[in-house]
Amino acid sequence: MKKLLKGLRQFKSNYFSTHQELFEQLSHGQKPRVLFITCSDSRIDPNLITNAEVGELFVIRNAGNIIPPFGAANGGEGAAVEYAVQALGVEHIIVCGHSHCGGMKGLLKRSSLEEEMPLVYEWLRHAEATRQLLKENYSHLDGETLLEVAVAENVLTQIENLRTYPVIHSKLYRNKLHLHAWIYHIETGEVLEYDSIRHDFVPPDENAMLEASPVQCFLSLPEDVEELVPGYRRSPSQEQSTESVARSDRDPNMPWLSAEQVARIHHGSNGSR
Repeated sequence: MKKLLKGLRQFKSNYFSTHQELFEQLSHGQKPRVLFITCSDSRIDPNLITNAEVGELFVIRNAGNIIPPFGAANGGEGAAVEYAVQALGVEHIIVCGHSHCGGMKGLLKRSSLEEEMPLVYEWLRHAEATRQLLKENYSHLDGETLLEVAVAENVLTQIENLRTYPVIHSKLYRNKLHLHAWIYHIETGEVLEYDSIRHDFVPPDENAMLEASPVQCFLSLPEDVEELVPGYRRSPSQEQSTESVARSDRDPNMPWLSAEQVARIHHGSNGSR
């Protein structure tokens, strides 16, 4: 606490004193253009990693960066989403997962939490779509590899959950709102964004973000996807997107995007939900 109290004094005498005009403007209202949804994990700081000023981000934080589907919970997440979109007029929503996520670790062993952390157990029920997808499509994985897949899949699941909100559905229809799926790597400081054109997690493109289309929740397909996923057949559009991805450079810092895992992420995201 002593450190925090010292920090309060330093904030008032240093940062606040040199940004008085900004805080005077903020006292009359807020006009953020981005809703940033991320984990409560103390290692994640939205303003720090985006270099955003006070008032630029409207932030929702909870265990596992989870947004329950519309009408599925009485918590504050839905109300905050609705307020950000309808009252504040945010133009972008970012769902940002992160490496080594404790919420996703809990999801992978949810049944063991019921006695010791019943509230956490109930909260993770809202990520059941992610858990079921992992169970049905990634039973051959474990440890850190499975955790990394869980982080990626959960971000895409939350994007799907956001689409169930009427106010978001309406804005997306009119191209007034854009959804973004991010993953932040604590150990490298790198942020990757899901690219709906390449169907891959890639470094964010500033120009692409300004012209972003709504995220479509499936990843790039490997050449041998039809062998990896019995009964699967590509559509003509998937054939074209796969050729595009094959020509692009893949990021070596994404271990969950091996050929087999990509195939199963795609199969799960489009066939199991």
